[in-house]
Amino acid sequence: MRHDSRSEVTEVQRAAAPPGAAVRVRRGPVALAVVILVLTQLMFVVDTSIVNVALPDIGRELGFSSAGLSWVVTAYALTFGGLILLSGKVGSMIGPRRALVLGVVVFVIASIAGGLAPSAEVLVAARALQGVGAAMAAPSVMVLLMGITTPGSQRSRAMAMFVLAVGAGAAVGLLAGGVLTQTLGWQWVMFVNAPIGLVVLLGAVRNLPEMERRRTSLDIGGATASILTMVALVFAFTSAADRGWSSPVVLGSFAVAALALAALIVCERRHPHPVMPLAFFSSLRSAGPLLSMLVVPAGQVGFLFFTTLLTQQVLGFTPIQTGLALVPFTVGLIATNQLTPRLLPRLGERVIGSTGLAGLVLGIAWMALVAADADANTSIVTVLLPSILLGAGAGATFAPVTAVIMHQAPAEHIGAAASLNQGLQQLGGGMGLAVLTSVLSATGGLEGGLGATLLATAAFPLAGLLLFGLWARRIPAPDTTPA
Repeated sequence: MRHDSRSEVTEVQRAAAPPGAAVRVRRGPVALAVVILVLTQLMFVVDTSIVNVALPDIGRELGFSSAGLSWVVTAYALTFGGLILLSGKVGSMIGPRRALVLGVVVFVIASIAGGLAPSAEVLVAARALQGVGAAMAAPSVMVLLMGITTPGSQRSRAMAMFVLAVGAGAAVGLLAGGVLTQTLGWQWVMFVNAPIGLVVLLGAVRNLPEMERRRTSLDIGGATASILTMVALVFAFTSAADRGWSSPVVLGSFAVAALALAALIVCERRHPHPVMPLAFFSSLRSAGPLLSMLVVPAGQVGFLFFTTLLTQQVLGFTPIQTGLALVPFTVGLIATNQLTPRLLPRLGERVIGSTGLAGLVLGIAWMALVAADADANTSIVTVLLPSILLGAGAGATFAPVTAVIMHQAPAEHIGAAASLNQGLQQLGGGMGLAVLTSVLSATGGLEGGLGATLLATAAFPLAGLLLFGLWARRIPAPDTTPA
């Protein structure tokens, strides 16, 4: 391990770093470094939802079809989730700080291109490139966060901030998207990433440490098979809304997905450094929390997407009113997010996480009842109340589930676990939205299908409740006995 002459590495820093990734440079205070990393994560998460409020305007101006409009959201989630497994390995080879900087540069360039997009195809391509940049940088956020903090209260506070960024990012994006769309135009939901990205870049260069690089081989076959599986599945579900489930294109896409999945399993069994270690899925106890992180974001993204359509196209809200109507989501999330770390030592991850998941199910089901009877005279209060419940559930869900996933990962696969955790969230949101778009089309569209679609949305966190509640282990308390 090399040392930078500008600073010394303490034993505490060394102990805090993930195995094989010892800290090499300390460039600034820990608190400032944590803020930069959380801001980076917030920027990526916000981008999954900031376009939602602008979708009606984007669709009208660029000529999207109803099903095609979902690709504005899905393209970002697909490349983000599909590439994050491979990019985590690349980050360990070139250094996580360097990977973060390169990813943010790509993300900012793609954001500017999206704001300037003259057509639907160019915008979808720009959103996909944004996902590439986010995938390059996102795994490094968790690795650096664990490397610069010490176990105990410091790391717990940092993780709470990280989870808050993940959970609140969607609602922050909706509010910001409403304000920007109504005041400056939909293009600014893309342009806004440029100044934020510049702040992140300057902060990263000046304050983040670099970690020791690892020599490893890239699992190109596994990465290619995983991406092909995800793209084929999302394309099949999205195309079914326009073409029908019996279409040769849809059936062919499902066949390609099945073959690619089989190839992925073969590749991961043979490769010494797989992008998705099959050990994570060796039992329901280890796979349950990971699979719950796949289905839970599908419910949250679906809720926000269809609630946006409900408020603007059924209730007649302006973009700003839509954003404000979902502010209670953020309030509920922040409240439980702050309370969760205090309750975890007493009640455990399974109890807290299961309670949060139950709140997600009830909140989405409540909104389904609102949507079923909604018209122009529906009170805004009927939208606010389920949003509060959903936010409270989200705030109590993500921290326990993330903690269990990271705790049960073997030391040699901690980076893969971090990448898989974030990748599954993005893919779950993208694939879930593709499925639910097909449900909306099959149940009557916006005219009469929103209630049924939101009810179907509640099935995703319900599945997460079963996967996590039945199989999650409680994390043992740290041993504080003096050596």
